[in-house]
Amino acid sequence: MLRAGDVLRFTPDEIEDFRKLGLDFDGARTPDDIEQALTRWADTLNDERPNLLEKIAAELAKAKGIQLPARLTRVR
Repeated sequence: MLRAGDVLRFTPDEIEDFRKLGLDFDGARTPDDIEQALTRWADTLNDERPNLLEKIAAELAKAKGIQLPARLTRVR
């Protein structure tokens, strides 16, 4: 990734690596563009593979040394 101020550029190899993970950063030029792409990816992952998203969140929290909040469940 190349950065010039707030403008970001990815190499073609980086874009392809992200695509393998399901992330579409093609056309992303600012941190906001990246945030939008990550949000779309997380929403899709939550719809299709919620257990995988939970595992990713747990590993990210573990790497940062923080605790995830308690999981909420629906009560009828």
